[in-house]
Amino acid sequence: MQNGFIKAAAYTPEIKTADCRYNAGQILSLMEKAASDGVHVLVFPELCLTGYTCGDLFLQNVLLDSAKKMLVELSRQSKKFSMITIIGLPLIYESKLFNCAAVLYQGKILGIIPKTEIPNYSEFYELRHFSPAPVKNGILFIDNEEVPFGNQLIFRCLEMPEFVLGVEICEDLWVNQPPSNRHAQAGATLIANLSASDEVIGKAEFRRQLVKGQSAKLISGYIYADAGMGESSTDLVFSGHNLIAGNGVILAEAKPFEGAQAVSEIDLQEIIFERRKINTVHPLSTENYAVIPFSMPLRQTPLTKKIRMNPFVPEDTAHLRERCELIFSIQSAGLKQRLTHVQAKSAVVGVSGGLDSTLALLVSVRVMKELGRPMTDVVAVTMPSFGTTGRTKTNAMKLCETLGVTLRIVDITDSVRSHFRDLDHDESDHSILFENAQARERTQVLMDICHQCGGIVIGTGDLSELALGWATYNGDHMSMYGVNSSIPKTLVRFLVHYCMEITENEPLRDVLKDILDTPVSPELLPPKNGEMIQYTEDLIGPYELHDFFLYYTIRRGFTPAKIRYLAEYAFKNVYDAFIIEKWMQVFYKRFFAQQFKRSCLPDGPKVGTVTLSPRGDWRMPSDASSVAWLESIGKE
Repeated sequence: MQNGFIKAAAYTPEIKTADCRYNAGQILSLMEKAASDGVHVLVFPELCLTGYTCGDLFLQNVLLDSAKKMLVELSRQSKKFSMITIIGLPLIYESKLFNCAAVLYQGKILGIIPKTEIPNYSEFYELRHFSPAPVKNGILFIDNEEVPFGNQLIFRCLEMPEFVLGVEICEDLWVNQPPSNRHAQAGATLIANLSASDEVIGKAEFRRQLVKGQSAKLISGYIYADAGMGESSTDLVFSGHNLIAGNGVILAEAKPFEGAQAVSEIDLQEIIFERRKINTVHPLSTENYAVIPFSMPLRQTPLTKKIRMNPFVPEDTAHLRERCELIFSIQSAGLKQRLTHVQAKSAVVGVSGGLDSTLALLVSVRVMKELGRPMTDVVAVTMPSFGTTGRTKTNAMKLCETLGVTLRIVDITDSVRSHFRDLDHDESDHSILFENAQARERTQVLMDICHQCGGIVIGTGDLSELALGWATYNGDHMSMYGVNSSIPKTLVRFLVHYCMEITENEPLRDVLKDILDTPVSPELLPPKNGEMIQYTEDLIGPYELHDFFLYYTIRRGFTPAKIRYLAEYAFKNVYDAFIIEKWMQVFYKRFFAQQFKRSCLPDGPKVGTVTLSPRGDWRMPSDASSVAWLESIGKE
């Protein structure tokens, strides 16, 4: 539970219809297993103590008394576990029979939730036996104890306020106004659903989408436990299709007829952050709700779900290709609108032979094709200087040649030397002035060429560089439109790789491959024996780490301590804890110190959920202190 993670499980026991004692034994066995695995919330299917398919046996006192007796026994057994367990059974309340979920914890029944929506169509005949949940909460006496009863109960953890549990049952999810809507508005961050959903063709995908969609709509965790083996197969078959979702993502799934156990960690801190950020999430008055507190000591939750090293990049190949195409479409649409609006005669791009400028050039070429204009309206400018290597210069020229754009070569070495003389600067002094003078001269050249040819300068800097401030102020920091401004470096690489894969132009494919193989470098220091000596990631750290830090800082709002914990887990086979902490220090120091550069960024299209535009998703004072964030890195 530390760092906001709740380990959730949905288990389907193999039951015997109408044999409550046997079923309780199966449930207890799974409770013991879940507890030993560190589960915090365990959900069982609808009516699992009796079986869902008991039919008119539900009207028999023998079955009802047996179920109630086993409920009391399981409640007593739950004292051994620091784990909430939710089981389904029939119970009588004020002379009516209800399809219920019982919430057990530490030897007590915390509450009983009756099913709200009772289906009575197709294969379902529940109204024959069960009544819908009453309008108001009440009290049910079980084993001489008062137990809260009603569909307006939520359960809150005292030690972890983000952990608030709401419960609904099967059909409740399938209607247009699920009870979980109200639960979430009343503060529930985690929804448990006890279900007995029979399996027919096409239903599994629909069920999956329902669970996924409800968790997204509510911004919540969702645990769905489905009936399976042991139910009567007279007319129906149940598959144990268990699902766990978090904020629109399926985290774990026991596919139909396979295993019947789903276990994963749900990040409730992430859910709270999303709700806090989105101002259209409206809380509901809890006036009619009973909020039932429980105490669950905080403990570290060992992660079992995969934490991706590249959170900006989809893992599935087909999804990645689809994402790349969409990103190109967004970039192209934004640039096309800007070129059309200002009636630009050309798009001027500084081309270095690196990844960022390659991507900007590819986008510019695509826009000209869409506008039906000649490729020569893209003016690519390569500006060699002290640090330029033969490899990058050659690649830049080959790239322009294969794309058919206008290429201009402007060697800025003499201009920069003249500037050094004006400042009485020794050329052998390779200080920050030596580097930034080149970057600013290149920008001046680009700006003047764009006036010369009636165009606009297309910015090449990416999101990762903006986060770190890895740009020369009023140098490569500036342009008329930054097409890469919300694309992180790790994704830039995949976009260029995508272009390499889909092109039928073999020379273009070859040059893109070599650009992808070239180390990232600003090439501002003189090479040694023709080879570059300046590698960006040696200076500021691996971009895959910085993009990881950036994603979880901005998109998820996590503390540095939590991000460090996730990074150590995700990169455990790549970087040790010392290296991760070292580059985290660099990330936060630079992120805070370099905000002034982001406060005056040129326009650029928002592509993903993380952007640092001062006019869009990120507004931050340039003089904010990083002290609290740096101190948080070392906290547990």
